[in-house]
Amino acid sequence: MDKPHLVFLTGAGMSAESGVPTFRDALTGLWSRFDAEALATPAAFRRDPELVWGWYRWRAAQLLDVQPHAGHDAIATIERRGFKVDVITQNVDDLHERAGNRNVVHLHGKLLRSRCIDCGARRDPDPITLDPPSSREGEREAPPRCEVCGGQFRPDVVWFGEALPQAEWEYAQDALARCDRVIVVGTSGLVQPAASLPSLARALGKPVLEINPQPSAITPEVDAFWALPASTGLTRLLDELDNA
Repeated sequence: MDKPHLVFLTGAGMSAESGVPTFRDALTGLWSRFDAEALATPAAFRRDPELVWGWYRWRAAQLLDVQPHAGHDAIATIERRGFKVDVITQNVDDLHERAGNRNVVHLHGKLLRSRCIDCGARRDPDPITLDPPSSREGEREAPPRCEVCGGQFRPDVVWFGEALPQAEWEYAQDALARCDRVIVVGTSGLVQPAASLPSLARALGKPVLEINPQPSAITPEVDAFWALPASTGLTRLLDELDNA
């Protein structure tokens, strides 16, 4: 008998236990300390590219210093044990990939990748990770120029006001249609359109489990809610699947 196809929808709370700051937490979230309008819109980059590039270079250097936690490892272990696993994440880090998951879709882009703001060209090795800065909270730094068109390189993340990448969004919807069960981990349920995916899963008749230390905006809609951190909840899920 084939093992179930599981889709994991992960948000900022998934990465928080690894030391990656969340965006929306009132006390520690990035946007409680930094102005999103100055750092996370295309207009902000055009207006002051050195400020934005320097800040994201600092964030990329931070990310390179953190490691996957037990929750990331649990999802990767589930996949290694023969379950079909898709990870649909709102996070821009690569912790799921580092833990060993193969099918990871990033709805909001990737922090460790950059591209030309004008023509979309990339460069290998990627300049956002070269010679990580040692400064705190990002010093101003001129973005590299594109060798194709002369435009400036920007972080390959989805900024406020930008659409999600179409291929990734379509993959997420298709994965929900094909799967047997959905597990939502560490999301506020507030960031659209990603926040609509659990409702889509329910509309498709898929059972939805939410793992979150506190109830979220989607908690009233799910089939089961475990009030646990990601690492504890996903380890429990792994144990349950092993003993099923």
